[in-house]
Amino acid sequence: MVGPYRGLFSTPGVKGFVIAGFVGRMPMSMLGLGIILLIEALTDSFAMAGAVAATVNISYAVAAPLTGRLVDRFGQARVIVPLTLAHGTALTGLMLCAQFRAPAWSLFATGVLVGASAVSLGSLVRARWSHLLAGSARLHAAFSFESVADEVVFVAGPALVTALATMVNPYAGLIVALVCTIAGTLAFAMQRGTEPPVNRGERRSGSPITIPGVALLSCVFLAMGAVFGSVDLITVAFAEEHGAKPAAGLLLAAFAGGSLVSGLWYGARRWKLSLRGRFVRAIGVFAVGLTPIALIGDVRVMAPALFLAGLAISPTIITGYTLIEQLVPARLLTEGMSWVSTAVGFGVALGAWAGGRLTDAFGASNAYGFSFACAILAVIIGIGGSAWLRTPIPQQ
Repeated sequence: MVGPYRGLFSTPGVKGFVIAGFVGRMPMSMLGLGIILLIEALTDSFAMAGAVAATVNISYAVAAPLTGRLVDRFGQARVIVPLTLAHGTALTGLMLCAQFRAPAWSLFATGVLVGASAVSLGSLVRARWSHLLAGSARLHAAFSFESVADEVVFVAGPALVTALATMVNPYAGLIVALVCTIAGTLAFAMQRGTEPPVNRGERRSGSPITIPGVALLSCVFLAMGAVFGSVDLITVAFAEEHGAKPAAGLLLAAFAGGSLVSGLWYGARRWKLSLRGRFVRAIGVFAVGLTPIALIGDVRVMAPALFLAGLAISPTIITGYTLIEQLVPARLLTEGMSWVSTAVGFGVALGAWAGGRLTDAFGASNAYGFSFACAILAVIIGIGGSAWLRTPIPQQ
């Protein structure tokens, strides 16, 4: 499986932006869970914790397309440097509000600023790959590698933030996330040689979301984001209900671990099946894989069940980003990819809010039913609108 990935790093400058992008993306699996662990520790309410985390995700989801449009217009470095500094300031403010027991509204206010200033670094990394490998068959391997990198982040991040928050200090996980954000994103911005050029002479009217295929993918990823957000919060509650709260990070790592393994396998293959066919099949497998988790009441059994449930995540995401790359004009590519981040962000917010409410009302095991229902919704939307996913250029 390693062979197809070796040639990706021979291009000058690639290693620099890949490493910086990886460090800068670590907080994407740590921020929401770190906020949930911090607020729950202070308020003893998963509903309140989920609401604050949802606020962060909603503001991020609203701002991401605008950030993508600014990047397409002015370039990556000019946009993400000030945003990263603002994000660091806002996250520090949220932790200070929590530390000094400020009114609840202050947590939501700073949460809005944290989300609005967050950078969708995964979209920027993929935009660089698209610029460097446009029209090349290696782009499939590059997108697969980035999905695997995302899953490494989601394997390591939850375990790290949970260990720090439960064994060191409730604030420790967010502090580490803050350091990774600033160091990784600023280092990424300094890699100017691989930054996609800005063509100021091209017309930039319209938005990628008006393209039917992009709108459909956004709806599918909205439902998938609800799965991710609810599983994150419900799994923390599930582990706590069974007297093993520190194991929550390991359970979530198992979920991401399944996606990591399937991402390596998927990227190493040369596919004859169309992108559309792959996408529909992947979301179908995703829904089927989630079925057992609503029926399990043992932490030891839940870990392998979550691993199996995660196997279809990477193939779905890889195919989704490849579809976006084929459906969206190059001049709007960053914004187009940002709509995926926006959809997932809204979904995560909805999932965190609903997961918190349902967990407090019915218990964690029953709340997993919401995650399964969202996966079924993703399948229905994806299959129903799959005709919009036909791409002009066949992919191998």
